[in-house]
Amino acid sequence: MNPDKPSQLQLTALRSGCFQSKVKWIGTLLTACLTLAAPQLRAADDVMIADFEGGTYGDWKTTGEAFGPAPALGAFPGQMAVAGFKGKGLVNSFFKGDVSTGTLTSPEFKVQRPFIIFLIGGGKNPETTCMRLVIDGKAVRTATGPNDKDGGTEALEPGSWDVTEFLGKKATIQIVDLATGGWGHINVDHIVQTERKPATWVADAKRDIKVGKRYLNLPIKNGAAKRMVTTLVDGKVEVKNEIELADAAPDWWAFVDAGAWQGKTVTFKVDKLPDDSAALTSIEQSDAIKGAENLFKEPLRGQFHFSSRRGWINDPNGMVFFNGEYHLFYQHNPYGIGWGNMHWGHAVSRDMVHWKDLGDKLMPDDSGPMFSGSAVVDWKNTSGFGKPGKPPLVLTYTAAGHPTVQSIAYSTDGRTFTKYARNPVVKEITDGNRDPKIIWHEPTKKWVMVLYVGIGNKSTVHIMTSPNLHEWTLASVVEGGNDNRFLFECPDFFELPVDGNKANKKWVLFGANSEYTIGGFDGKSFTAEVPKYPGQLGLNYYAPQTFSDTPDGRRIQMGWFQVGPNGMPFHHAMSIPQELKLMTTPEGPRMTRTPVKELESLRAKSHKLGSLTLSPEAANPLAGINPELVELRAEFTPGDANEVIINVRGATVVYDTKKQELVVNGHRVPAPLQAGRQRITIYCDRVSLEVFASDGLTYVPMAFQPKADNLTLGIQAKGGSSKINSLQVYELKSAWHVK
Repeated sequence: MNPDKPSQLQLTALRSGCFQSKVKWIGTLLTACLTLAAPQLRAADDVMIADFEGGTYGDWKTTGEAFGPAPALGAFPGQMAVAGFKGKGLVNSFFKGDVSTGTLTSPEFKVQRPFIIFLIGGGKNPETTCMRLVIDGKAVRTATGPNDKDGGTEALEPGSWDVTEFLGKKATIQIVDLATGGWGHINVDHIVQTERKPATWVADAKRDIKVGKRYLNLPIKNGAAKRMVTTLVDGKVEVKNEIELADAAPDWWAFVDAGAWQGKTVTFKVDKLPDDSAALTSIEQSDAIKGAENLFKEPLRGQFHFSSRRGWINDPNGMVFFNGEYHLFYQHNPYGIGWGNMHWGHAVSRDMVHWKDLGDKLMPDDSGPMFSGSAVVDWKNTSGFGKPGKPPLVLTYTAAGHPTVQSIAYSTDGRTFTKYARNPVVKEITDGNRDPKIIWHEPTKKWVMVLYVGIGNKSTVHIMTSPNLHEWTLASVVEGGNDNRFLFECPDFFELPVDGNKANKKWVLFGANSEYTIGGFDGKSFTAEVPKYPGQLGLNYYAPQTFSDTPDGRRIQMGWFQVGPNGMPFHHAMSIPQELKLMTTPEGPRMTRTPVKELESLRAKSHKLGSLTLSPEAANPLAGINPELVELRAEFTPGDANEVIINVRGATVVYDTKKQELVVNGHRVPAPLQAGRQRITIYCDRVSLEVFASDGLTYVPMAFQPKADNLTLGIQAKGGSSKINSLQVYELKSAWHVK
């Protein structure tokens, strides 16, 4: 049919003046025209070169070991999380780490479209970590990942080649990994021929905003390629961060507190963005955090464990009592739910239970990101940072740049902090020196720093002394060795009485995994009197630190609780605060930990069941008690029961009376009876479980997410009877209701 020439039948209908026939013929004519024209108007279909979704590489040929036998399904062991690829599989040459090398070459194909688009990440070296288009034996196009220095990201991002000049030619693609050092690998996925012109990149994209409201809200896309974002205020650089900006719809909104910049111009400069990105244009001002209408009430927010309003947190830092408040600083990435951009976040509390998040106080600078450290009150103003009647609060932190050094900052109000103009106060010892913990040693009238220093594969703690917090001298070195990385990272150091006897005090040296040793200290050298002991016996717990300068002399510890929920704009929390003591046991002095008494303020409703006898046939005495947030305390003598089993919202806590072991959700640890009795305390929050037993000798923290509709509790004996001496359940309220 010729669409320009109607048929005789159609002409007859028109001449007859029949309106319905006329309309029908016009519709038919238009349909025919569009149908015939469609192949000429539609762009040619994309041609897939490889999507790496199969269980093998198919006809692609490998050399060496770098690419493994098949496409990867994400990250390999020892590799940061890989993001930005499509589907389930990708090329990842980290198969045996950065030491392995090799190539991956496609079968020959015909160049049929003017553009080849792909996703690429990994190392940035056009000779050794790259992808090449090879025609007639010559590399005519090359692409690399973005990384050529420490840090960076494993995220893949879009790349493209204009291959118009090679249309009709035969070609192959070769993916190359010939590098063995840092970033000596490459990630590739989804290689496609297309007629669609790829988006171009805009370098140093900028947006100026005249600040008139409290917050500047930034769009975040989890797993997107990280962009270097420089924040300037009236033209002066304030901070640089690598941020997973959302080019389109965000997963969540991060915020910048612009309260101190009212009336000033804030410039956000991004190293590069696609020309169609909405990352900068979607930044908006507001007097509230965008998307935070349900703040602290989110379904996977711990209700009595501190977590930041937004972003990732890890190690507790700078824990100190100052000006009537407990201060908790913490490692913080305000702009992502993964590690990076290390700031010191800051929160305060009058009881260690109800916290107010004050935002970030130490931000990355030219000396590097702000790694872990500690805080002290300089009561005698040895540093000179204080004022009459106002002793300074001094923070000591690792500036993790190149070199990695120790620096200080100070405050007299506990709110605003100034970095010392003559930082660093301790120069780099090795590139693995970090996490200074400071104490005042009264007998020698000096400050003492314990500093983790990695030397090769060996962990050590360097002990340094200072009269004023900014001039430090090496006093001694404690060898941690390489056995289980004892004393690896985040050391803590303090003195405790044994059994409360102040005439018999011992020094305790902690490592990040909570292993500890006990001994003596003369102001310069620590002498261990016992081997290392395990601290916490659970999972998902690391880098604990204790408060300095507590008003009643208690030694109180909190740790990083790795209980990050999926799908939330925040990640991880802190453990509940615990009082540490030394207790004599048949094997010698050991550390105990018990929840602080301040947690009792959360008790909303009590169920005290008193003494009773448990048997396999007995009814569940906890039936009908259905709390969401739980504190459960039980004291019992085992009797002839083989097990005493406690169920808390789906979590199972079993005491094996024969082996004197505790089994928490299948995780078995020692828990010896004390004077023939066992005392168990359980705290259950929305994403975590903490179990204390054996008068505090056993502590089992664990990530645990109960089902929202499971509010059941239970206790039973198995294999015989057991005498319950006391049993209490407390329904807890949220700690977040106090502003």
